Amino acid sequence: MRRRLLAVLMVLMGAAALLLCIPLADAYARGRTEHLLLQRRSEAVRFADLADRIRTAADRAELSAEIGRYAQLYGAGVVVVDSAGATVARAGTGPAAEAATNAATDADSPAGGPSEGTEARRRALTGRSTDRLPTLRPWGPRTVVLAEPVGRDERVSGAVLLAVPTEVARRDVTVRWSLIAAGAFGAFAAAALVAAGITRWLMRPVLDLDRAVGRLTAGSLQARAVSDTGPPELRRLRQHFNTMAEAMADSIGRQRDFVADASHQLRNPLATLVLQLENVEPHLVPGPGLAEHGRALDEAERLEELLDGLLALARVESGAAELGDEDVSRAVRDRVTAWTPVFRAAGVELVATGRAEGLPARALPDAAGRILDALLDNAVKFVPRGGRVEVCAAHAADGSADAVVRVADDGPGVPQEQLPLLLRRFARSPEHQNVPGSGLGLAIADEIARISGGRLDVRGNEPHGLVAELRLPSPPPE
Repeated sequence: MRRRLLAVLMVLMGAAALLLCIPLADAYARGRTEHLLLQRRSEAVRFADLADRIRTAADRAELSAEIGRYAQLYGAGVVVVDSAGATVARAGTGPAAEAATNAATDADSPAGGPSEGTEARRRALTGRSTDRLPTLRPWGPRTVVLAEPVGRDERVSGAVLLAVPTEVARRDVTVRWSLIAAGAFGAFAAAALVAAGITRWLMRPVLDLDRAVGRLTAGSLQARAVSDTGPPELRRLRQHFNTMAEAMADSIGRQRDFVADASHQLRNPLATLVLQLENVEPHLVPGPGLAEHGRALDEAERLEELLDGLLALARVESGAAELGDEDVSRAVRDRVTAWTPVFRAAGVELVATGRAEGLPARALPDAAGRILDALLDNAVKFVPRGGRVEVCAAHAADGSADAVVRVADDGPGVPQEQLPLLLRRFARSPEHQNVPGSGLGLAIADEIARISGGRLDVRGNEPHGLVAELRLPSPPPE
């Protein structure tokens, strides 16, 4: 968002700089053109007065000498014509003289149609002086032609055509445009620095809030926004967010404390009840009463297991433990070794594949081992005798350094529509209601993975069975 805001400000400042610089540069070019016209027009008026006083050959020679010196000094071209268009006097060489000659002889412009010099001559022969020249810019025009009538009013006897090189004037325009461009670039750079500072000032509290929300969403109830900069509205928003986060953390903490306290307080009378039921059993005679007593004892033990699960879940959700480095390969090897006798007794084959060493992860203490215990306990309950469970540890397939542990079995599996329910608390498939368990094992494993910054996914196996995949983030580089 900071880049987008900065880009918008830069575009607006660039547009403002252009809107200021372009009219300024054009105004200077028009002013320099007007200055050139006024300079050369005064000289054309002087030549027109000399031409109007021609009476003798000496007067004509004086005019020729005067325009010759002017053409040599300024590199211009000068042509004096009479009212019929005949050339009276001419001076100068080069492009300027050629332009003046073309204007005097009615030569068309290269683009077709009469040239500007021709139009200026026609206006001069009707008694009107040249009052405007093409605006001079660095790329042209290289020569401009202005005309001044010889005589006044009804006594116009000819015209003076003056073709003036514009090199000096165009160089002045180029220098001034360069200064304007440099000033605009400097102003734009200064404005960009100011805009970057303003953007940073505006976005710092927003980014801080975004990070705090991300940490809070990930389960870190201690996350708070700490930036105290920015506009007053954003500072108030930070205060409101921190107040909300504190209230939410207090509410969730009370709920977890209640669950933990209630589970802990219920365990003592429940243990006493189980003990009393076991003590009563020797005094019961075989029959329906003994069977009912057995079922009551089973339910009491199941309730005890459920309370143990709630306590474990409350401890995990409290998030009190700090994340640390763990060797996932070693955890997989140790848990497979520990569970192998259990699977052998159940008639299920348990094998481990993948990396034997060097698969680090950053997670809660013994996260991989605790999650594997839940997954293997789930597998040994539901995979029938003669089945196979495979545990594989490796790096993530997307090329990252994350550790991935995959537990796959060839058991009956669960229907596709029931897969999302497996990681929920107390979720049990209808056909597995009689299998021992509290329905919290996978939920606790999923919570451990989430707090560790990883995830636990469950999907179907081919052709049948279940696949649980644990992904834990790699340790940050030192």
